[in-house]
Amino acid sequence: MATAFRDWPWPLQALFYLALTVVIIAAGFYVPGLPLASVRAQLQDAQKQEKPLEQEVANLRVYKQRKAELQSQMDALEKQLATLQTIVPEEKQIDQFMLMIQSAATSSGVSLRRMKALPVATKPYYFELPFEVEADGPYFSVLDFFSRLGRLSRIINVGDLKLTGLGGKPANSTFRMNPGASVTGIFTITTFFTKAADQPAAPTPTPTAAPVRR
Repeated sequence: MATAFRDWPWPLQALFYLALTVVIIAAGFYVPGLPLASVRAQLQDAQKQEKPLEQEVANLRVYKQRKAELQSQMDALEKQLATLQTIVPEEKQIDQFMLMIQSAATSSGVSLRRMKALPVATKPYYFELPFEVEADGPYFSVLDFFSRLGRLSRIINVGDLKLTGLGGKPANSTFRMNPGASVTGIFTITTFFTKAADQPAAPTPTPTAAPVRR
């Protein structure tokens, strides 16, 4: 004879309810169409999408670190570019350059008698701007003048140096020699500049004589 459920011992009743709960939960997860099954499917899809996203995030972290390194490199390159633009400017800046040469000569006790701009020489990536210079002064002052030229902010080359001694004031000299002057010479000072973007360098203007009023 069958026994009513309420007459079962309470441990059996508890076990029955536990088994029923498990069956209901399992049915909810695996029976299509039930809400729990739908949520489970969405969870699986989200887990599948999570893995590639985690990989992308890891890659982006690497790029974030690289960004800081690249920014530091760009800052260093910008400083180098600013320094190079000072050493080799884009424009001729003739007036500024001549003032630099004159200042170096004055500081050394050398007299500049003449500075003549020579034709500009075109190179693949830059231009050479030479000047023919005539100067005189004490021998060691001339050496100090050349040393100061090497310490200027712009790149300067000195060539075609021709120095002669002074055994007294030359008869054909049109200048008043400073006391202590022992050598005179003619040499070429060359500086450099770069051409502006998409623009050729302007030719050096030829000096013309000013009209004489009568």
